Amino acid sequence: MAMGTSQLKARIRVNSAKVKRAQKVLGAKTETEAIERALDLVIADAESNRLVLKANERFFRSGVEVKDVYGKLDR
Repeated sequence: MAMGTSQLKARIRVNSAKVKRAQKVLGAKTETEAIERALDLVIADAESNRLVLKANERFFRSGVEVKDVYGKLDR
């Protein structure tokens, strides 16, 4: 969680059972901490997906030939 960033005080409607479950799974002491951690995970996951997609695109553009030495890809 980034410290020193601006904060938004908002009233939102969320499923309390989901927040409590996330709080337990994430080991957060408060509901706010659980929501912050969950948002951090979503942001990190999106960044990871973006980087994987970029690497895949670079790989395919490189023209590397992949050989199916086990004959599993022709199915």
